[in-house]
Amino acid sequence: MNVGDTLAPLEIPVTRTLIVAGAIASRDYQDVHHDASLARAKGSPDIFMNILTTNGLVGRYITDRLGPGAVLRKVVIRLGAPNHPGDTMVLTGTVVAVDGDTVEIRVVGANGIGHHVTGTVTAQVAA
Repeated sequence: MNVGDTLAPLEIPVTRTLIVAGAIASRDYQDVHHDASLARAKGSPDIFMNILTTNGLVGRYITDRLGPGAVLRKVVIRLGAPNHPGDTMVLTGTVVAVDGDTVEIRVVGANGIGHHVTGTVTAQVAA
């Protein structure tokens, strides 16, 4: 891998099931992740994905693209636009640094209203 290389994008359909299952799996029982009427009462148009689900999807994206020998060493992400049911999030990545068998990749996950997640992932890749 070289600085400037891009990873193939990954399209993730954001379903109600994905949002609720991710919240339950990460033990995040905040009502905005599973109860549409309570989410609306708090100003959201619907339930929305939690950061732990997003973090897992970013990790999956990187390991899927780098192969089974890749080891995530550091993941730093920031949330932006929420992922609601019916959205499609497209993850993209660009290599921003290479040091031996370690790469740093800038990741963006965008949906129809903007960037849902931005950040960097540092991974060790198999030689």
